[in-house]
Amino acid sequence: MTESSMKKLASTLLDAITDKDPLVQEQVCSALCSLGEVRPVETLRACEEYLRQHDKLVHPYRAAVLRAMERVLSSRASELDKDTASTIILLASNEMTKTKDLVWDWQQAASGVLVAVGRQFISKVMEELLRRLHPGTLPHCAVLHTLASLSVANAFGVVPFLPSVLSSLLPVLGMAKQDTVRVAFCSALQRFSEGALEYLANLDRAPDPTVRKDAFATDIFSAYDVLFHQWLQSREAKLRLAVVEALGPMSHLLPSERLEEQLPKLLPGILALYKKHAETFYLSKSLGQILEAAVSVGSRTLETQLDALLAALHSQICVPVESSSPLVMSNQKEVLRCFTVLACSSPDRLLAFLLPRLDTSNERTRVGTLQVVRHVINSAAAQMEDKKPFILSSMRLPLLDTNSKVKRAVVQVISAMAHHGYLEQPGGEAMIEYIVQQCALPPEQEPEKPGPGSKDPKADSVRAISVRTLYLVSTTVDRMSHVLWPYLLQFLIPVRFTGALTPLCRSLVHLAQKRQEAGADAFLIQYNAHASLPSPYAVTGRLLVVSSSPYLGDGRGVAALHLLSVLHPNIHPLLGQHWETTVPLLLGYLDEHTEETLLQEEWEEKLLMFLRDTLAIISDNAWICQLSLELCRQLPCYDEAPQEKNFLYKCIGTTLGAASSKEVVRKHLQELLETARYQEEAEREGLACCFGICAISHLEDTLAQLEDFVRSEVFRKSIGILNIFKDRSENEVEKVKSALILCYGHVAARAPRELVLAKVESDILRNICQHFNTKDPALKLCLVQSVCMVSRAICSSTQAGSFHFTRKAELVAQMMEFIRAEPPDSLRTPIRKKAMLTCTYLVSVEPALNEQARADVIRGCLHSVMALLPEPKEEDGGCQKSLYLETLHALEDLLTSLLQRNMTPQGLQIMIEHLSPWIKSPRGHERARALGLSALLLRYFLEHLRVSALVPFHNLGLLIGLFSPRCADLWPATRQEAVDCVYSLLYLQLGYEGFSRDYRDDVAERLLSLKDGLVHPDPAILFHTCHSVGQIIAKRLPPDQLISLLLTMFEALGDPEKNCSRAATVMINCLLQERGGVLQEKVPEIVSVLRSKLQEAQGEHVLPAAQHSVYLLATQHCSAVVSSLLGSPLPLDSHACMLWRALAVEPRLAAQVLGLLLEKMSRDVPFKESRAFLLGRTPDRVATLLPLSATCALFEVMSTSAAGPAVLELYPQLFVALLLRVSCTVGVQLPRNLQAQERRGASPALAARNLEPCSSAVDTLRSMLLRSSSEDVVQRMDLEGGWELLRTSAGHEEGAARLARAMAEHAGPRLPLVLKTLACTHSSVYENQRVTTTAFLAELLNSNVANDLMLLDSLLESLAARQKDTCASVRRLVLRGLANLASGCPDKVRAHGPQLLTAMIGGLDDGDNPHSPVALEAMLGLARLVHLVEAWDLRSGLLHVAIRIRPFFDSEKMEFRTASIRLFGHLNKVCHGDCEDVFLDQVVGGLAPLLLHLQDPQATVASACRFALRMCGPNLACEELSAAFQKHLQEGRALHFGEFLNTTCKHLMHHFPDLLGRLLTTCLFYFKSSWEDVRAAAPLFTGEHHPLPRPHATRQPRLMPPLHRVPGAARRAQAAAAGGPGPAHFGAPDPAEGPGPRGADEGC
Repeated sequence: MTESSMKKLASTLLDAITDKDPLVQEQVCSALCSLGEVRPVETLRACEEYLRQHDKLVHPYRAAVLRAMERVLSSRASELDKDTASTIILLASNEMTKTKDLVWDWQQAASGVLVAVGRQFISKVMEELLRRLHPGTLPHCAVLHTLASLSVANAFGVVPFLPSVLSSLLPVLGMAKQDTVRVAFCSALQRFSEGALEYLANLDRAPDPTVRKDAFATDIFSAYDVLFHQWLQSREAKLRLAVVEALGPMSHLLPSERLEEQLPKLLPGILALYKKHAETFYLSKSLGQILEAAVSVGSRTLETQLDALLAALHSQICVPVESSSPLVMSNQKEVLRCFTVLACSSPDRLLAFLLPRLDTSNERTRVGTLQVVRHVINSAAAQMEDKKPFILSSMRLPLLDTNSKVKRAVVQVISAMAHHGYLEQPGGEAMIEYIVQQCALPPEQEPEKPGPGSKDPKADSVRAISVRTLYLVSTTVDRMSHVLWPYLLQFLIPVRFTGALTPLCRSLVHLAQKRQEAGADAFLIQYNAHASLPSPYAVTGRLLVVSSSPYLGDGRGVAALHLLSVLHPNIHPLLGQHWETTVPLLLGYLDEHTEETLLQEEWEEKLLMFLRDTLAIISDNAWICQLSLELCRQLPCYDEAPQEKNFLYKCIGTTLGAASSKEVVRKHLQELLETARYQEEAEREGLACCFGICAISHLEDTLAQLEDFVRSEVFRKSIGILNIFKDRSENEVEKVKSALILCYGHVAARAPRELVLAKVESDILRNICQHFNTKDPALKLCLVQSVCMVSRAICSSTQAGSFHFTRKAELVAQMMEFIRAEPPDSLRTPIRKKAMLTCTYLVSVEPALNEQARADVIRGCLHSVMALLPEPKEEDGGCQKSLYLETLHALEDLLTSLLQRNMTPQGLQIMIEHLSPWIKSPRGHERARALGLSALLLRYFLEHLRVSALVPFHNLGLLIGLFSPRCADLWPATRQEAVDCVYSLLYLQLGYEGFSRDYRDDVAERLLSLKDGLVHPDPAILFHTCHSVGQIIAKRLPPDQLISLLLTMFEALGDPEKNCSRAATVMINCLLQERGGVLQEKVPEIVSVLRSKLQEAQGEHVLPAAQHSVYLLATQHCSAVVSSLLGSPLPLDSHACMLWRALAVEPRLAAQVLGLLLEKMSRDVPFKESRAFLLGRTPDRVATLLPLSATCALFEVMSTSAAGPAVLELYPQLFVALLLRVSCTVGVQLPRNLQAQERRGASPALAARNLEPCSSAVDTLRSMLLRSSSEDVVQRMDLEGGWELLRTSAGHEEGAARLARAMAEHAGPRLPLVLKTLACTHSSVYENQRVTTTAFLAELLNSNVANDLMLLDSLLESLAARQKDTCASVRRLVLRGLANLASGCPDKVRAHGPQLLTAMIGGLDDGDNPHSPVALEAMLGLARLVHLVEAWDLRSGLLHVAIRIRPFFDSEKMEFRTASIRLFGHLNKVCHGDCEDVFLDQVVGGLAPLLLHLQDPQATVASACRFALRMCGPNLACEELSAAFQKHLQEGRALHFGEFLNTTCKHLMHHFPDLLGRLLTTCLFYFKSSWEDVRAAAPLFTGEHHPLPRPHATRQPRLMPPLHRVPGAARRAQAAAAGGPGPAHFGAPDPAEGPGPRGADEGC
């Protein structure tokens, strides 16, 4: 890199140092330092130039640059040239003194640069610093600090300048008033003194070896005088400490006489400060330096100050050091340093002060004193040599202290003593024993608080320190070897030293190996000379027994075996070669295991084998008997260690087994029985093991001794004594019995098999079975264990096949009683485990159990284990978990043993049937256990499958259906086991099909790869895996097993475990999809079961899955599914509705289903007529079920949005069929059973729809229109109430008409196909259907859509075909439809006029009924058509019509009167000006009725009369009469009937005199009219028509009928006509019209 680029890079970095981010600043500094490592001179120059050019740069950034320069200089200062160094020195000096204020960060950085340069260029730096010292002026604090730092960093360079420096500084000391300045002076003087002392101590390397202490003495004393007498009195604690810290090194430079002179004041002054300062480190450090200076000059003043010094220092050492502050620990060291100085100068006075304080009971005092004693022993060994007895004797009381801190201190003192020969003195044994005692401390008694500076609390515990001390003393202190060997052996046997066995053995091994190296004579122990040492038998037994728990006590098993191996010459001379090979094998076994992995029984068996081999090699009966005696003696030592005592019993049994003396064996066995602690369970077990092991060699003697003990006085006496204490006698007796029963069991288990069968029933079981009636749990357990061992012994015998066990059934029954007596939900004892193991062994012994006994065993054992609470976790107790697992394994062994006795599909089915309730349990742990057992049994069955002929595995479907839904269980273990079960079942099927056992099927093997997917908790992955399992099952399941599998899985839909229920749905649908094609005959059964399961299942997921199942079935067997679903009971419940809706999810299937439903709906009759209960009553119409069900199904299918395309496709068929269904169900009743349900009300599970046949059909039709995007039609019908009209008989026709009207308006394009479908319905056998369709067609002609869509001809043709229908309503509606042409297509009426008129006229003549509604419709229709047809077409029938309608003028029915009169008016209107005479005659004949019916009580009739008369007027060729009609008969105008009648009659008489007689004759008929007002009008009309006078004749009185003949109404009418009071609505005559009624009369 060139210089210019280097400079640019450095400048760039320096510009970035002002970044506000501290991290960036730090990175820039690091970059500068890295750059300086490569190019230090250029970098430093760049920094100097940057600071010089940026004079305004704030001090934090300047300090950062200076720190970077210091870091570069600290490693590269030697590469600087003098010019660069001078430049940097000048820069740093200026930066350091630029401000007088204390800016420590900045000034410290500049000072650091000077110090770094001063290591190489001290002269230039000192020159610059001395230039900053001005006489008579206080120097800058930073200058003082730099001088002080240089004194330490480069003492050889600074010390020659010290006289000059001191001469400049000392005169201005008195001027320093500020504490900060004084502190700076103190620090400088301290560093100057330390530098001078370093210089003087290394004169051989100093540049000027002639420098002496005297050169500084005067100046230092001057400074001392100011510091001690003035500044030390300051109230500022920081200043006082700075003064004291400076006085320490300064004291070494003081003149000897001056120091001696100042000590009486100096020492008390320093000691007094202990009370003023909490942090005393600097005081103690300075005091130590002063004491060293005083001792070095041989001060006599020190003796006078000794007591005060010892007291102050002792109080400091007794301060607790729990604090983590380093200063506290350093203070302790400095105080001990002071004690060392004093110990070297005054040892007697020091011990006289310390040793009495060991007797105090104060913890701090004793601990502190012991620390000083230990330190003095180590640091002043020469002075303490002759004081050893006194120090040892003073430890008597501390050895008895129980405080852990004191113990720790004592152990440390003993360790120091061992290194300096104290323990070789009399009394040293007590110290060794104390160490061993502390090694034996139990871990639970260790302090929990960690020691100072210790990370591991256990490392500083008393026991840990003691163990380390004992080992170090044994291995590193050679002078202790003869003290410890063989003395430490005596600590092996006593129980109180058990905890110390590991360190003892390790130390002894090391000592023994050193002795062996020294020679055999030095190693062999002279037991006679050491009477306190244990015998080799005791050592052998002790070390062997403690090895049985090898990981206790920090691994004492390894240590004990090592020691045992090393001691073999001292135990027996023949053991060397054997132990040298076997002990390493045992040690290697321990190395391969840990405390968690070691199998205790296996390890103990190895040790017992080691013991047996050892005894076999020794082969000395006396030695063996002595060993057995020693082992028996050690039994009480292990009362607190039951496991080791149990092993000791085994060792005793092994030793007795090796003994050849039967008397000794019997004697020891008897003693064991008499002295055993039967209350302890472990001891009972150990005693039994001892007898069992002994029975291997001495079966007869062992059984005899047990029998003797039972019969002995000792046994009976012990029981008798126990009976005295009633509260505990029973319990104690049971314990003794338990031990004896266990003994018999172990004897049977371990004795030679060829001998034991003869003794089982006669000697062993005879003494066991008599105690079965006990209630004591411990005795029960012993009984079960013993029987288990006896059973196992029988089974393992080579003669078991020929052995007939007569007590088998009794023992099995007794074991089941024990199992049933256990609490079902908790596992407290191993009774059930042992009992099941016993049953397992007994099952295989002859004779075989009967079926009932087998079932009882299976059922009882399953209930005893499966109902237990969940498996305990490790934190709940390892023993509990182990017991649970062992119990479960015992059950597994029992079930496989039972299955082995019946290895057939039926036997397997029986086992699974017993497990089935637990597989379906709502509790997860029970399911997990059941699936685990099932998987185990299936694997066992598969592994031992032997197929001699190809036979079907008939229960495959049932078993797979039971297990496969468990693939989604909430418990991962259960899911895995379920897959294993299915896997085994598929291979079982392959095995029964003839495949070999080693055959591997690719499809079935895929199951194993799916198990990983079942571990994942994600539901999506889980159920996808279940689907894959279902596919595998579908591919390998035989067809005949498919239905049984499906039915079993349907049962799983109601599983309380929702995940399993979901898995069942997934697998069902997978099976239906894969194999549904072969299930056509089973569809009704499947659908029926599915419906019933939906009623039971609670999960929300079941219904969607069931819908999919039905969908899958329907895609393959649509007709069968539809028929099956139609069998669902009515009303449809919500589940049935959802199943129907499932068929609409796919358009093609939906169309197929809709077509089938239409076929079903039309196949059966819509109703059946029931016989009337009462004569003359109309038969009731009752709906048939199939069409009703089909209608409901159609509603459900079409209520699904997905059905839209299918509904559109079948729109005309659906519309017509449903319209016909509506028509034929009007007035139809539900069957009685459904009526009862309707009255009771639907249950919550049932759909909320109305089941009434017509309403159901209407709802379905409405749903169909909604689904076909005809919402406007539905909305129109809703607004007009059309749906309600369709439901009722009275309004049905109108409802159909409104539907047609809505269709024509909003669904016109669909009508052509609808009409095409409707065309075939005119021949329907059901009258209601014909009526409805005719009404629909008739209304369509009322809309122009018929013409727009070119439907007119077809509609007219269709209606014409219905004119001769037998139903009057149809004929009536035909006429209405034809008449609707007038409003729908008025321009087409002329073209079809003849046809229309013919139909209408024919309608007038319809039937014999004078009031036929057909005739009424014909009149209404003619009234609408006559204006639109050709006149010619009308003229031919005009007279006939007029004649035909004339009788209806006086019809009793208002509708007929209104229609006929209004038609008469229309006929007249049509004939205006062109009326034929024949019709005119009809007009004249109709005048009288029309005039009279103006008074008709029905307003519509009167209105029709007004219209007809107005229309008749022009045809009468009388303008006056016509004008009168137009004037008086306008609609909405009040009519004065008398006035009008008068006017009319006047014109009639004037213009038609010839008609008067006819009119009067006609009028006479109305005198008896049933309408009162008409009767009243008749005589009034008659009176108005008297003959007119001849011209110029005299007036004749008016002819009036006699009033007494006229009814009251007539008289009122006449009075009204004469101008008297009349009806209020008759108004006054208009003046323009001429005179009133009276004038009119007169005019006539």
